[in-house]
Amino acid sequence: MRVVFRPGAATTATAGEAQRLGLRRLLVVSGTHGADTAQAVADSLGPACAGLHPGARMHVPVEVAARAVEVARAADADGCVAVGGGSAIGLGKAIALRTGLPLIAVPSTYSGSEATPVWGLTEHGAKRTGRDPSVLPRSIVYDPELTLSLPVPLSVTSGVNAIAHAVEALYAPDTSPLIALTAEEGVRAMAGALPQLADDPRNLDARSRALYGAWLCGSCLGATTMGLHHKLCHVLGGTFGLPHAETHTVVLPYALAYNAPAAPEAAAAVASALDAPDAPTALWRLAGDLGAPRSLAELGLKEADVAVAAEQAAGQAYPNPREVTADGVLALLRAAFEGAAPERS
Repeated sequence: MRVVFRPGAATTATAGEAQRLGLRRLLVVSGTHGADTAQAVADSLGPACAGLHPGARMHVPVEVAARAVEVARAADADGCVAVGGGSAIGLGKAIALRTGLPLIAVPSTYSGSEATPVWGLTEHGAKRTGRDPSVLPRSIVYDPELTLSLPVPLSVTSGVNAIAHAVEALYAPDTSPLIALTAEEGVRAMAGALPQLADDPRNLDARSRALYGAWLCGSCLGATTMGLHHKLCHVLGGTFGLPHAETHTVVLPYALAYNAPAAPEAAAAVASALDAPDAPTALWRLAGDLGAPRSLAELGLKEADVAVAAEQAAGQAYPNPREVTADGVLALLRAAFEGAAPERS
């Protein structure tokens, strides 16, 4: 993977990355909210642009992915450029998974998805994920100017979503000293940038620092196996339709509080990066002080759904430093539903 990182790169470097890869017919994909930016990138490609498909949707429903594959094939595309947040990049990955077309990612949020070989699709109310080298972008074009217009609330939740990748990488079964260093630096960069960009959304230095943090955190996700936190968010998003970044933001402090007794070194590393004595409380305060939602109730989850979500999450096998029990997950989700400061159990 190549990484280009500079202001203005979206419209000045993407065409060069496509040329380097030998691509001559590129389909540009985006969501409807990012269509203007995607159009600018498409225009910068000149005759190498085979079309623009602004059909990305959150959690990548399988029917949306199937339609995008049809569009790519009809355009006789030899590559794909995904412009936008995690939904757009997720759609680009779905195209790459089904067709083998090389992918160039131009992120406009802090999701970190662009740095991973992880794909996700939602079907029949359930989100499934997998890993495949074909979905890892061949190039990432980071342009901090694209994030200047990202609303502060979404910037904050997108940033905490990235932090979640690093947190779970610290206690993953396949972590390493290199991952630990990358994760701690990613958390430190993102947590330092978010208050600055909240104070001044046009602060390009803060935006650049946040994008740097997102890259590091996403790289951690791509190199390790995620645990309980990500599984809970997949259930809450895929089954109940909760918004992706906001759900990660609400759940993370409670998931870390649950796992901290079994992963004290990971919790200490996060606390060090946040310059705080207790990592779960610091994450809860960081998000809340910057105006992010603090409870699943705020996101639209019904109280009756808490037990259903807990049963689904506890009924699946995945690595986690602490044993995942039905009672433990239920208590975690009840606390996240109410939104009070997290307590270790």
